[in-house]
Amino acid sequence: MQTTLCILKPDSVAARNTGPMLTEIERSGLEIVGLRKLRLSRGDAEKFYAVHQQRPFYGSLVEFMTSGPVVVAALRGEDAVQRWRDLMGATDPAKAAAGTLRKRFGTNIEHNGCHGSDAVETARQEIAFFFPEL
Repeated sequence: MQTTLCILKPDSVAARNTGPMLTEIERSGLEIVGLRKLRLSRGDAEKFYAVHQQRPFYGSLVEFMTSGPVVVAALRGEDAVQRWRDLMGATDPAKAAAGTLRKRFGTNIEHNGCHGSDAVETARQEIAFFFPEL
């Protein structure tokens, strides 16, 4: 069993897509073991995305992620990291497979609706950031 992090980004919350997205997560067989709605401070967004600090999109990513509330969830299941990534689809919604969340709910590479951990170790760190009790 693995646990991974899901963030439904400000675009998903603003468009009121969190319900359908959470439903799809549950239909996929992943268990939601932690769930919060919050608004990231600039400092928290900078810390969470520090791995991208030298990338050209870092500033706009921090701005976007602090532009409105997000929904964070800890998801558990067999091979949860990969299963969540498969359900999300490619980072760029234009390149995402039909039926994936990013294809259905994302609008562009930055406003792509959701975030997911890219590896088991990353998931541990990201979950600890939002759900230290887990």
